Amino acid sequence: MQRTLLVPGAILLASFGIAYAVPNSAQEKPESSEPKMTPEDAARKNPVPPTPEGLAEVRKLFGYNCAMCHGKNGDGKGDLAADMKLELRDWREASSIEKMTDGELFWIVSNGKGKMPGEGGRTTEKVRWNFVNLVRAFAKKGAGDKPKADSPAS
Repeated sequence: MQRTLLVPGAILLASFGIAYAVPNSAQEKPESSEPKMTPEDAARKNPVPPTPEGLAEVRKLFGYNCAMCHGKNGDGKGDLAADMKLELRDWREASSIEKMTDGELFWIVSNGKGKMPGEGGRTTEKVRWNFVNLVRAFAKKGAGDKPKADSPAS
């Protein structure tokens, strides 16, 4: 009698082990759920020329959505970035983004990067291209705002 209970008990235990092992391996996460930039994305050209009106519109959105990390002047020293101990690029330095294409910047603005959320679901394509124009404008403006080493002190 004990043997007849022992064999079904062992089979029952083995079946529970198999039942729990199979779903776990099937539910493993894919390598990364983040979207990946393609060469076609990087090669996109900005169809929106920088205009004072476009930059003014996007500067307002930048102040609401981006400045807390990227700083109001694009220096990468916003309060939230400091709190999160993030090291962000200083867009006033042209060298920080000069090797990036407009397509790459647009992709990052649209999809986000790391902890930064993307604007793709919240803004129109034209607005996102204007964000690219604004980032480029920070470098142009910053170059003229920085004191030169050989300029006389006032």
